[in-house]
Amino acid sequence: MKKIILDLAVSLDGFIEGPNGEIDWCIMDDDMDFDGFLENIDTILYGRVSYDSWGNYHPGEDAGEEEILFWKKIHAKKKVVFSHHQREDQNAVFTDDIEKTVHEIKQQAGKDIWLYGGAGLIRTCIKLNLIDMYRISVHPVALGNGKPLFEELKERLYLKLIKSNVFRSGVVQLIYEPSYQNDGK
Repeated sequence: MKKIILDLAVSLDGFIEGPNGEIDWCIMDDDMDFDGFLENIDTILYGRVSYDSWGNYHPGEDAGEEEILFWKKIHAKKKVVFSHHQREDQNAVFTDDIEKTVHEIKQQAGKDIWLYGGAGLIRTCIKLNLIDMYRISVHPVALGNGKPLFEELKERLYLKLIKSNVFRSGVVQLIYEPSYQNDGK
């Protein structure tokens, strides 16, 4: 079965974006092997606001070949946008039924699924226990405020660390699977 993977950057103090939605603090090092991650997914899940910001993003004319290729790989994936505002979009499927849609996609043949975000979609997926893997890249910056990753949790979320990676930039990637009970391990 396909896995839902939440892969995102977080500041040292737990924010996924700054107070004005900024993500200029995120570091992309070549030793992070983001291309390897992209090769193992075939679908990206977006909330509407994140999709409107990034789902069809194209780098400017001054962008390097590497950045252009990066976005081309992202845009080659199937995109599903969760929104109460339905619309026709040739690059994505819009739906408002998160739980049903995610279960249907997970049953399909293919590669894993990247839960891109935004914050509301991530919150809902956590609440519905839809996330199979958390790939959290902690960046060496404290923002002071912004949008927190784990917001409005109704109960504790137990995770089991399965791997960690340290990159040249000082980013530490923590890879967790859900642990549905605190078994002390």
